[in-house]
Amino acid sequence: MSVSAPSATYYNGRMPGKETHRLNNANPGGFATTQWSIVLTAGKPNDSDAQVALGQLCELYWYPLYVYVRRKVENVDDAQDMTQAFFAHLLESGAVARADRCRGRFRAFLLTALRNFLANQWHKEQALKRGGQRLKLSLDLDAGESKFRLEPSHECTPEKLFERRWVTTLLEHVLERVRAELVDAGKQDHFEHLKVGLAGDSEAVDYQKAAAALGMTPAAAKQAAYRLRKRYRQLFREEVARTVADEAEVDEEIGRLLATLRE
Repeated sequence: MSVSAPSATYYNGRMPGKETHRLNNANPGGFATTQWSIVLTAGKPNDSDAQVALGQLCELYWYPLYVYVRRKVENVDDAQDMTQAFFAHLLESGAVARADRCRGRFRAFLLTALRNFLANQWHKEQALKRGGQRLKLSLDLDAGESKFRLEPSHECTPEKLFERRWVTTLLEHVLERVRAELVDAGKQDHFEHLKVGLAGDSEAVDYQKAAAALGMTPAAAKQAAYRLRKRYRQLFREEVARTVADEAEVDEEIGRLLATLRE
């Protein structure tokens, strides 16, 4: 199944979801305290909450950064070392404290930080080797390289490829969250038979076939697919919100991401 974005017409209102509720405890009744806003607020390398939040975001979104580096660096080993060194530098240097709070999108911050690192910092990081003692994230760089080799070979700037892979990485993560929720609920078969309609195209689902497989009526299958699409869109909005600093930026960021897929 190809990973597609939810319809742009959905996005209004506040962000739902269990994780959002958990993160919102520090600000009851207001916008959720997202992982990125935690990092921005703390901005200190010795702040444990900020470190955990930044590490989680980096582990989710490392692949678009690796793609960018690989488009810049031909040697695979060098590209992998540079990517790992960049994240070690980011987590240890307190670079987040210098982030522009007026442009609080995590992807924009990461790309700018990576550009600066490649231009100014790599020569200082040569001591970082595989198996070294410095802080590392759980990055499966070999799997990332295998994935990179499947990237289209057409002319595409490293920046444009980074933007596209950011969106697809986010959507893959959202799809996995939907699947995991249904598995936990004992409804994995619902995911397998209804996932084709998650992008908002309800006509893509063969409700007669799905109903027969799931032991329900076609009308019930259609209703289940509707609920699945709604949850997918909720989680998409929630994931986007984790990467911006405040509520006012969520819809604008969603618009940028969806526009990237259309380009």
